Amino acid sequence: MSDDPHDTDQHGTDRFDLDRFVRAQQGVHDTALAELRRGRKSSHWMWFVFPQLAGLGRSPTAQRYALDGLDETRAYLDHPVLGPRLLEATRAAESAPARTADDLLGGIDALKLRSSMTLFAAAAADPEPFRAVLDRWYDGTEDPVTLRLLHPHD
Repeated sequence: MSDDPHDTDQHGTDRFDLDRFVRAQQGVHDTALAELRRGRKSSHWMWFVFPQLAGLGRSPTAQRYALDGLDETRAYLDHPVLGPRLLEATRAAESAPARTADDLLGGIDALKLRSSMTLFAAAAADPEPFRAVLDRWYDGTEDPVTLRLLHPHD
């Protein structure tokens, strides 16, 4: 087995089980985009459209869809379905016709978006789309808890 975190394991399966996100997004991704473009989230998809770093969410759903560090986050970005979908949703969030992130997503999910964008900005070869969301909704300020979890010794 290769040391490359993007490779499949010896059985040809997805080492990080990223297919859990593909399955969860099936039939929901277009709804999420429509809600973002409309400027108001009204259904439940945050965990698997904008995943966060493990250690933030407490619910079983949050834990199931948490990313376990930068390697898994980079694999998500590099995934042929998930990477493009994330960029599309990120752009929709950045340009959403809402006054605030709280208006767009609700208070709790606005916090989740900030942590997700902080995580993906840290992992991406091109962090600009994620930083654009942070700039638009959070005055460019990254989520400090996500940063602490990513860099516990800083």
